[in-house]
Amino acid sequence: MKTTEQTHILSYGKLALVLVLLLMLTGMTVAVSYVHMGFWNVPVALTIASLKASLVLLFFMHLKYEGPVIRYSFLSTVFFLAIMIGFTFWDVAFR
Repeated sequence: MKTTEQTHILSYGKLALVLVLLLMLTGMTVAVSYVHMGFWNVPVALTIASLKASLVLLFFMHLKYEGPVIRYSFLSTVFFLAIMIGFTFWDVAFR
């Protein structure tokens, strides 16, 4: 039985765009760290970090081009992580 594999070679332009986005988000992380937003410091930092991790996973680890089983396992992992972080915030809030 002959199998064919599809290769997903990203262009240098797309990789450069992702790199620029990652650098911009890193700059935003540094800029936000100097701004006092009270309660919102941690959620904003986690949102920016999540966006950066998503870009790395989607483009550099080729998750964007994988099948649905890999995508669902990734999404369920992110959902479980969100629940655990929520429990941590809840525990700290009610001490």
